[in-house]
Amino acid sequence: MRLIHLSHCCVALTMLMATVCSADDIALPKPVIPTEKIVLLNGRDLSQWYTWLQESGLEDPLGVFKLLPDGTLRISGEGFGGLTTKEEFADYHLVMEYRWGTETFLSRKDRSRDSGILLHCQGPDGNYGATAARKGPWMASIELQIIEGGTGDMLVLRGNDRNGKLIESTATAEITRDRDNEAVWTAGGTPTVFTSGRVNWFGRDPDWKDVIGFRGRQDVESPGQDWTKVECYAKGDTLVYVVNGVVVNRLTDVAPRQGKILVQTEGAELYVRRLDLFPLPDVIP
Repeated sequence: MRLIHLSHCCVALTMLMATVCSADDIALPKPVIPTEKIVLLNGRDLSQWYTWLQESGLEDPLGVFKLLPDGTLRISGEGFGGLTTKEEFADYHLVMEYRWGTETFLSRKDRSRDSGILLHCQGPDGNYGATAARKGPWMASIELQIIEGGTGDMLVLRGNDRNGKLIESTATAEITRDRDNEAVWTAGGTPTVFTSGRVNWFGRDPDWKDVIGFRGRQDVESPGQDWTKVECYAKGDTLVYVVNGVVVNRLTDVAPRQGKILVQTEGAELYVRRLDLFPLPDVIP
């Protein structure tokens, strides 16, 4: 997902601090912690989910999210928003299998196919990217990016609660800087706190371009329309991203530590045949 840059007002620091709320300031519901396999995509219905689209809110008039006869979820990509779990989750091992379709739309028509999984989502629907005039497409969260050439990147998304207070999202990653000064996850690198922005997965091509069909030299995402398996280990304040069996990103001191899970629609057709949560293993990668 490409970040939406929110406008900022110049205010005194004390006033800014008064408008910021952390996860500790919010009365969060008790999250579901898996004790056995939870099948979020059951192939029969989407009863564990609801839709949110920037243009139509809780309605899905274009049928962006549809189950096919074989139980696979098709996300058409026509619009910006997501399919969001009704419940909040914490301390889980997430497994998702997806493949790209061929259709692209809107501002992403000629751009890299783009989607993502938003983890630990907090606040009202559409609170990330919102303006005074309209709701945004997503929620304050930590993103597991799914995009051609960048699957496994981490993005920190902040939003606002219903009273306009900033909902903070933060994460720490060990990084180095590439030739363009972009943060790249590197085990043993410099621990750096992120309150916004992106941490590239370790092998992201420095020559990445936002063009349809881009594939980097070290990409571990499956090529073309082949199936890719992405995993996330969410343990306390730690997130570990795995793509096709390869650890590609690791985050610590993550906040919030629980929340809804959102699968994005962002201008590219996507098929999902599996989305499950498991109890955490004794040892995470």
